[in-house]
Amino acid sequence: MPDQGYPQTGKRFEPKNMLFRYLGDTGLKVSVLGLGGWLTYGSDGGVKEVEQTATCLQEAWDHGINFFDTAEVYAEGQSEVIMGKALKKCGFERDDYIITTKLHFGDGNGFPNNHGLSRKHIIEGMKRSLTRLELSSVDVVYAHRADFWCTPMEETVRAFNTLIQHGHAHYWGTSEWSAFEIEHAQHIATKFGLIGPVVEQPKYNMFARERFEAEYSPLYKLYNYGTTVWSPLAQGLLTGKYNDGIPAGSRYATVSKESASTFEEEETKAQIEKVRSLTKIAEKLGGSVGSLALAWVIKNPHVSVAILGATKKEQITENVKCLELLPKLTDEVMKEIEAVLDNAPSMPGPTPESRASMTLNKSLL
Repeated sequence: MPDQGYPQTGKRFEPKNMLFRYLGDTGLKVSVLGLGGWLTYGSDGGVKEVEQTATCLQEAWDHGINFFDTAEVYAEGQSEVIMGKALKKCGFERDDYIITTKLHFGDGNGFPNNHGLSRKHIIEGMKRSLTRLELSSVDVVYAHRADFWCTPMEETVRAFNTLIQHGHAHYWGTSEWSAFEIEHAQHIATKFGLIGPVVEQPKYNMFARERFEAEYSPLYKLYNYGTTVWSPLAQGLLTGKYNDGIPAGSRYATVSKESASTFEEEETKAQIEKVRSLTKIAEKLGGSVGSLALAWVIKNPHVSVAILGATKKEQITENVKCLELLPKLTDEVMKEIEAVLDNAPSMPGPTPESRASMTLNKSLL
C-alpha cells in the first residue's frame, strides 16, 4: 500500500515532510522513522536524563516522527521509566503518538517467572511495563524473542490476546523470530480464532539482509506482515564515523574492549571499505553516507518503520535528512549501491509483492 499522509489535527501534530505507512495489515499509521530507547535512555535515571530524553522526543516529534519504542529489558526497566516521564513532560496527545514495548527478558531480577513467554510473565510483565511507562496501554507489544522450546505457542498467543482484550495493548508482534515461528503463531491464531501477530522487529541494514529480504519474504505475501527494523545504521558503522578508527565519545568507544575488538576483524574492515565507497555515492547525491544508508532501508516497501537511536537532538536532525535523499535513489543508483554491497541474499523463489509494492498491469484489470 502506498505511503499515506497523516491527517493534521489542529496544532497537536505537524507531520512536516514525514512519510507514513500502515503497520502491516492494520489501519495503524506509523512514521517511516521512529525513535528507540535501546542503549540510549535509562542508563542514568535522573532528572537530567528525563530532560535529555524529552528533548530528543520533542525533536523527533517536530520532524513528524510519531513512533517511539522501548522494552522491559532496556536498562533493566529504566528505559520505560525515563521514556514515560519524558513523554509526559513533552505533553503529546496520547492518540497522536505510537508507543511500543517488548516482553520476554524481564526487567532484571532473577526469579524464574520474570522472563519467557508464559501466560504469567506476559500478563504480569505487561502490568509492570505500563506502571513504569505511567500509561494505561501501549499501541504494540512485542514478544522480544521466541520461547518455542519452553512455552506452548497456544499459551503465548492466547496471553497476548488477553492483553488486547483487556485494553493493555492494541496489537501484538514478534521480534527476532524465525519465519517458521511466526508462521506457527499465525497457524495457532487461525486455528483457534485468535488475533495473530501483525509486525516483526528484526535487525535490518545494508550489512544485515538475509533474514529480512529472503527468510521473511513469504510473510509479506501471506500476511502483509509489518516490520519495525532496528540498527538501520549498523550501530553507527554506516554513518562513516568509524572510517578512520574509533572516535572518542562514540558508541564503540564506551563499550567493552571485546565489542570494540570487532574492528580488528577482517569482516568489519571489509565493511568499512564499503562504507568509504558508499560515501562517494552519497556525496554525489548531495547527502551523507548515513542518510544514504537510512534512505536505502526505508526505500524497501516492506519496512514500516526504521528505528533510530539518538542521545542528542542533532543526531535526529541529521537522520531525518534521509527523506530528502530517498527520491534520488533511482534504479541506477540502487544498482550502483548493490555493486558496492555485493551481498544480496539468495531468494527462495520469485520475490513476492505486498500491497506496498504491487503495481497491477492494466491488462489484468
